[in-house]
Amino acid sequence: MGAQKKSGARVSEDPDELVRVPLQAILLADSFTTKFRPITLERPKVLLPLVNVPMINYTLTWLESAGVEEVFVFCCSHSKQVINYLEKSEWLSQPNFTVATIESQNSVSAGDALRVIYERNVIHGDFVLISGDTVSNMSLTQALLEHKERRKKDNNAVMTMVIKRSKPNPAIHQSRLGTDELFMAIDPNTKQLVYYEDRADQSRGTLHLDKSLLVDNPSLSLHHDKQDCYIDICSPEVLSLFTDNFDYQHLRRHFVKGLLVDDIMGYKIFVHEIHSDYAARIDNFRSYDTVSKDIIHRWTYPLVPDVMNFGHTATKLERQGMYRALEISQSQSAVIGPFTVIGSGTKIGNNTKISNSVIGEGCKIGSNVIIEGCYIWDNISVEDGCKLQHAIVCDGVIIKSGAVLEPGVILSFKVVVGPEFVVPPYSKVSLFQQPIKEDSDEELEYADSTSVIGSQVDKSDVEISSKVLETNFSPASQLGMGGAGHVWSTCEGGHEEEWRHSVAPIPKDKILEAIKTMEDDMEFAQDDSFLPPSGELKPNSIDSDDDDHEDSRDDSYYFEKEVEATFLRAVHENIQESHLMLEINSLKLSYNKQTSDCAGALFYAMMKYALDIPHSSADGLLQNVQVVFTKWKKALTSYLNDKDEQIEVILKFEEMCLESANEFAPLFTTILHHLYNDDVIEENAILSWEDEKKDADEADKVFVKQAQKFIQWLKEAPEEDDDEE
Repeated sequence: MGAQKKSGARVSEDPDELVRVPLQAILLADSFTTKFRPITLERPKVLLPLVNVPMINYTLTWLESAGVEEVFVFCCSHSKQVINYLEKSEWLSQPNFTVATIESQNSVSAGDALRVIYERNVIHGDFVLISGDTVSNMSLTQALLEHKERRKKDNNAVMTMVIKRSKPNPAIHQSRLGTDELFMAIDPNTKQLVYYEDRADQSRGTLHLDKSLLVDNPSLSLHHDKQDCYIDICSPEVLSLFTDNFDYQHLRRHFVKGLLVDDIMGYKIFVHEIHSDYAARIDNFRSYDTVSKDIIHRWTYPLVPDVMNFGHTATKLERQGMYRALEISQSQSAVIGPFTVIGSGTKIGNNTKISNSVIGEGCKIGSNVIIEGCYIWDNISVEDGCKLQHAIVCDGVIIKSGAVLEPGVILSFKVVVGPEFVVPPYSKVSLFQQPIKEDSDEELEYADSTSVIGSQVDKSDVEISSKVLETNFSPASQLGMGGAGHVWSTCEGGHEEEWRHSVAPIPKDKILEAIKTMEDDMEFAQDDSFLPPSGELKPNSIDSDDDDHEDSRDDSYYFEKEVEATFLRAVHENIQESHLMLEINSLKLSYNKQTSDCAGALFYAMMKYALDIPHSSADGLLQNVQVVFTKWKKALTSYLNDKDEQIEVILKFEEMCLESANEFAPLFTTILHHLYNDDVIEENAILSWEDEKKDADEADKVFVKQAQKFIQWLKEAPEEDDDEE
């Protein structure tokens, strides 16, 4: 299965007992949320394709590579589909890696599942708890070691949660995975978790903490820049705690919060933060889109398309992040853009354009079709002249000629869209009629649709046969002439919430509205005393200038990384400049940065991208720079309204030439001249930069000296040259 080297099994913690204990894991396959309906009415989410590979394969591959030897896959609804898939995929027959299934028809939550597993008495030591929709490439070695060392000193240390830095969008209080802004309080010395809240009062950006937290913890760090990876290392006591407390249903809102406020038993939860490793859970369509893009961009290596074949035809990685199966039929006039995956057996017609999309196996794509930012699963027919934008299309769908899918559309299995029909934005279409009652994510974390459609489909299994489908839909005029399917009405909150969890980019008007609200809230809070968004609290402590400087430096680093990631998304997803500027402005407010910081960070991102575009000579690199600035100049110059901001760009360019991008050093003057000619940097900024360098060390004057002829030309040039326009 392409697994990495294992980290090895454990030995019993009792030194007098030389018993080899295999590292075990519990994988919860029923990790569904309401945001995935109507798809999960017909197929378990863990079997939905993630870049043409079922999600559960990513989780199992990682567990095997991380040294886990026994995995218990818990199944409730759709259990037959999950078990049949595992048997056919040969996961149940891997050497040195045992995968066993535990089936229960009456469990509707994570708490119920763990109580069933406790009754089976199959867990014999510390174990990894994970859902089957998690993608990771992290090593478990250090987290396991920390957990074991803590257990030796304190038997009440029952859980270690894996977390990762992931600053949410400050305007919409939502991470790039579509999850709510998460607040944590952590002891910075022991890494003990003392507070966990994903539903803070966002109306005024306030957070309410019990005073006892500050009294009982001499040092406390507050964070809202962490992502819960939903990977937990647990001691066996965790299972018994669920058995003793039937109120524990939801892993986080019930179990974790319950332990944090329980002063009687004294059980403790700790965190392990990963930095360069990848870990993310898919629990809505936005996280599905984000993780898919991360896989295609190879952040999850070795869990990438050209490695994760699993019996499929080999996929080859080509230039600009394009993955193509060997057995495809593509017209010479068809254009396949970067960061696109094409499955085997797929046929693509004349003049069709596909970009930033995943196309499954056995698809028939007609001529003059435009597909952008979509997930097209297996055996789908898209006839001539169709346009699909940021949509998910499930197996067996037929989209007839000239039809249009607006951003955010979900077409469930075997839906038919009539010719020339336009499916409105964020529509969810299924052959099933919409359930009368839908459970909320607040009630059930791992519940499937069993409690929702019991009157329509047998609770013990939700396998879909062609006979069942024939009796559950009628040719719906809602989808045009010859269309088939039911358009579901929006949930509570309507379209106002659909965009939050869609695969479509966040609408420009929503970002504008959110930024305006945030600015109003900041004005309201200016006269109030409030805690910093993330920092360390020490009662009766004295502020340290050095610590403040270090925190500021860290913030600057992460701000630049966020801007770079935002710019690259804009490039790869063809986002408009105005939308890019909105996102950067949002980051500016979040990190409390100046316009000059935005200018320097965006300039760095643009130059770094130009450097990464393939080139074979200095002239080729210079041409790359010109192409990038031609397309994105407006975004950069929006942050260059005065001299200081332009000087910041020159200083950032110097820094790149000296440190991270030496390839630019010989071209410094040429590029600076280009920026001047293109009205990006003005003459007074260049002359002021030179003036600031007069008293600098010789080592800091390298590029001033290199640009001396150009600077002298500026000084001697007639004034009217500056006013030609």
